[in-house]
Amino acid sequence: MCKYGDFFLKLEIAEKYGVYNVIPYTAYHIERQENYDPEHPNAVRFRYSPEGIYAGGSGYYGVPNTFDRDKEIGIYFDNYEVAHFRLLTDVNYLPYGRSYLEPARRIFKQYVLMEDAMLIHRISRSPDRRIFYINVGSIPPNEVENFMQKTISTMKRTPLMDNQTGEYNLKYNMQNLLEDFYIPMRGNDTTTKIETTPGLQYDGIQDVTYLRDKLFAALKVPKAFMGYDKDLSGKATLAAEDIRFARTIDRIQRITLSELYKIALVHLYSQGYTGEQLTNFELDLTTPSIIYDQEKIALLTQKVDLAQKIMEAKLLPTDWIYDNVFHFSQDEYDEYRDLLAEDQKRAFRYNQIAEEGNDPKVSGKSYGTPHDLASLYGKGRMYSEPENVPVGYGDDLELGRPEEKATTRNTQDDNFGKDRLGAKGMKNDDNESDSIRPQYKGGSPLALEAKQVYLKNKTLIESLGKRVTAEISTLGDSLLDESKLKE
Repeated sequence: MCKYGDFFLKLEIAEKYGVYNVIPYTAYHIERQENYDPEHPNAVRFRYSPEGIYAGGSGYYGVPNTFDRDKEIGIYFDNYEVAHFRLLTDVNYLPYGRSYLEPARRIFKQYVLMEDAMLIHRISRSPDRRIFYINVGSIPPNEVENFMQKTISTMKRTPLMDNQTGEYNLKYNMQNLLEDFYIPMRGNDTTTKIETTPGLQYDGIQDVTYLRDKLFAALKVPKAFMGYDKDLSGKATLAAEDIRFARTIDRIQRITLSELYKIALVHLYSQGYTGEQLTNFELDLTTPSIIYDQEKIALLTQKVDLAQKIMEAKLLPTDWIYDNVFHFSQDEYDEYRDLLAEDQKRAFRYNQIAEEGNDPKVSGKSYGTPHDLASLYGKGRMYSEPENVPVGYGDDLELGRPEEKATTRNTQDDNFGKDRLGAKGMKNDDNESDSIRPQYKGGSPLALEAKQVYLKNKTLIESLGKRVTAEISTLGDSLLDESKLKE
């Protein structure tokens, strides 16, 4: 597919078994025909010709009403019988794909020509050459040529390889007869001398490097993958250098997946699948680059952090976040919200199984929730009917001021009375006759009875005290009389 832009697979299909085999057809022997039937403008078929797609035919690709089934030579296949993998990158090649090598085809030819030119120039022009200046002295002009040939033959008389024995001659003079220059000089001031001309300085390698880089740019393949780029930036690896190449591979994978879906649909349909079951599957290929996948994760992480900050600051609603941050449509985020509710139900089920040992999906009931705990204060401690739900927890919830007490405990309507333990009666009993508390004078067992009598008869006691004091004083005077002491 990448080489020619098109790849054809003939599907071998059997009823109830599906696609059991595929046969690859070369792009030179099969063609795609569109708009061949005026009654069905969207119909597509393929023509296979062992002699070639132009053998016996006069049509041209994509031209309507050109092909005639009776006149055309070949085998025709319906659209579902052939999987056509094609690189749809250029509309000028429709209905066929463009080769991945097409942008580099012309550059590759230039590159090869430049390499050949560089090698030819180096071989023919780069060796060093010597200039022999030979003084011919007073040799007549007509003898100069003979003299030069004799001198040259004397210096170059020994060949490199002996034609008879095939052995290498070590006496061979490496000076090339065809490369050197022999110049006769005449004059008393000129002597015989030998000079060396340096080889030509060729910098054609820059042209080759330019075309090579242009070739890599056309192929969209990193130079490091081809072994040319040795100086990687920092500690980056090849996986970190192929982000753009990974996107190219991803585009090719999407094109490949589209035809793989077609093969899968034909396979399932031939086995009897229809409706939603026919399309209820997904196909994926290996991620082309780990770094490419990590970049997508990092981008998603930044979006989530931004959305969380917006929600915490209460600046914008969640609908705006879905639209502008994640670029979801309304149908998508409505579906996601329903799925979030399903996640909450699933989490509640797992929590019930872990803490209460109860599966709500099986039993249809929940245990240990705040609503379940509140229902324990209803009639019968446990309730199974809606009428046993306590007031304020069921459907009969009325708006207004909440009730002070949800039960009749410690009220006059309770069967045990308003004081079922007698705590208030022991502390402050209103009925003295029924009281079991002992009555102490003064209200306490520690009270002094004399003090209480004194407080009640204080005036009487004070008057009696004065009288007793007067009599004692009178009696005391009489007791001090000596005559009465004797008595």
